Amino acid sequence: MQILRGPWTRSHGTPGALRGCALTIGNFDGVHRGHQAMLALLQNEARHRGVPSCVMTFEPHPRDYFAALHRKPELAPARIATLRDKLEELQRCGVDRCVILPFNHRLASQTAQSFIEDTLVRDLGVKYVLVGDDFRFGAQRAGDYAMLDAAGARLGFDVARMQSYEVHGLRVSSSAVREALAEGRMDDAAALLGRPYAISGHVVHGRKLGRQLAESAPGRGDGFRTLNLRFAHWKPAASGIFAVQVHGLWPEPLAGVANLGVRPSLDPDDVNGGRVLLETHCLDWPAGLAERLPGGEAYGKIVRVELLHKLHDELKYDSLDALTQGIAKDVADARAFFEAMHGRTHRQTTRDRI
Repeated sequence: MQILRGPWTRSHGTPGALRGCALTIGNFDGVHRGHQAMLALLQNEARHRGVPSCVMTFEPHPRDYFAALHRKPELAPARIATLRDKLEELQRCGVDRCVILPFNHRLASQTAQSFIEDTLVRDLGVKYVLVGDDFRFGAQRAGDYAMLDAAGARLGFDVARMQSYEVHGLRVSSSAVREALAEGRMDDAAALLGRPYAISGHVVHGRKLGRQLAESAPGRGDGFRTLNLRFAHWKPAASGIFAVQVHGLWPEPLAGVANLGVRPSLDPDDVNGGRVLLETHCLDWPAGLAERLPGGEAYGKIVRVELLHKLHDELKYDSLDALTQGIAKDVADARAFFEAMHGRTHRQTTRDRI
């Protein structure tokens, strides 16, 4: 998938603009099943016209921009996915191009008519535009589907609108996914997304507190070593302690337990600067895994962590000993979850064979 970052100057134009494209526009946070249905339709229309399929998205989220502008952080939406994960899901859906526009004062103040004539027609050479049923655009959200449709008839591109996508009578939306994640309903979130909720990224250095806990965790060897991923946004849609699966280190996914949040038991001035962190402890470290990693460490590796089941919200512990005991209980509870899950899978497989 080709990734293009705007804006572009009038003298340089957009790479490949003369080829045109079939375009859809939105934030695509989570790339849920409604998004996936829209992208499938976009792919079909692109093939019919012989042009690339293209998604236009924004970074930061427009509501992030306005929340910062008005100094009201509570107005910013919780973020389902990092930009990395959004782009990976768009690529998995077969999108040819992704245009990322910085949402700033320039874009926020651009009139709807200018957005059509300058961005869609001049910069991207659109041949087809697909939008959702609640699509609005331009300064003060003045543009709507009727305006876009009329402009398309005048300027030579087709416009279509896709109605809401439902699963079991529930409208699939990023808001519905955020609500499920906030409430720890991971199965419901997976049903809306069409896959388990996951976060991916490079493993980074943390405070290495897990190794310090070895003395407080008899029999645990090097304590509770963790794989640390920094969540790029300060307000993730999910938070707490989860039973997880880690992909990217071993041919098979590794079961683990993870903390997604700000770690209230730690010093807010620690090495991570109080940023949101996903800390994952693998329940078992397969023999031979260390030999596969440079220096026996996973730093720099890209991993994907699937959050399968929420154990509880983040807790604040008063001492390292209490923290050690709390982590040990989380490890035991995660093991119990995976044992129960494997039991259900085994029973289902047995019934299928019968």
